[in-house]
Amino acid sequence: MAIPKFQEITLPMLKLAADGEVWSLADAREELAKHFQLTEEELEELLPSGRQARFANRVAWAKVYLERGGLLSSPERAHFQITERGKEVLQDPPDEISIKFLSQYPEFQEFRSRSSKSTESESDEESSDTPEETLESAYLTIRKNLASEVLERVKSCTPRFFEHLVVDLLLNMGYGRAGGGTGERVGQAGDEGIDGIISEDRLGLEMVYLQAKRWEGTVGRPEIQKFVGALHGKRARKGVFITTGSFSADAAAYVQTIDPKVALVDGKQLAEYMIDFGLGVSLARAYEVKRIDTDYFEE
Repeated sequence: MAIPKFQEITLPMLKLAADGEVWSLADAREELAKHFQLTEEELEELLPSGRQARFANRVAWAKVYLERGGLLSSPERAHFQITERGKEVLQDPPDEISIKFLSQYPEFQEFRSRSSKSTESESDEESSDTPEETLESAYLTIRKNLASEVLERVKSCTPRFFEHLVVDLLLNMGYGRAGGGTGERVGQAGDEGIDGIISEDRLGLEMVYLQAKRWEGTVGRPEIQKFVGALHGKRARKGVFITTGSFSADAAAYVQTIDPKVALVDGKQLAEYMIDFGLGVSLARAYEVKRIDTDYFEE
């Protein structure tokens, strides 16, 4: 089955605690995974940030919401225990312990007013995402729109500017600069398919050769073969072919079987790299997500 939403986890979690024992979050995750018959693949699915498992995140927030509603207490970090209110709820349990259900309790109302006073709406009450999922979803939407805008701006630039751009990108990614090397644009008539060169060390013993194609369409195998021929002419071992378009499956398969080694970067990847390495974009606003420092409160 699909990974349950955190509001689908709250009631089974409360029922786990019905024995009155102190449960660790780790043990609860294991039992809830069995309850929902989750596969290893589902348990390993990560949030978009890649820093936390989606199921673990939802279990943690189910615990938080039950605690804020007064149905669970937290006797120690990452542990929980049922309260008298929780026991009363289980005497005549609802079909689901949702945000709407928890909103009947003053403590939960206060928690919600503090955490989402400026944005709360009816849709918030029925939301199936945890706060991290909502935040990451919004971030990914903004990033996707930015990447699209970046690529359109790159496509509108001159070929000469694009050649400078790909050199700047490789330098921003650490090629050349990390070893004290340099980068330069060399694209011109008779360049034999080489538009830029990155020297990865001060002595120029390791070189990366670049080709920049500001295309709308698909780059096929013949274009890559021409670039590889130019690399052979330079006795080069490394090449990067960057386009604003895309690569055919045949071109992608071809570079897996040849020497020198050639990396292909299409328009979508190009925009993503420019965002990740701060080229052509600037920071508009930054948000820090912090957690409690339990070590500080140790006596």
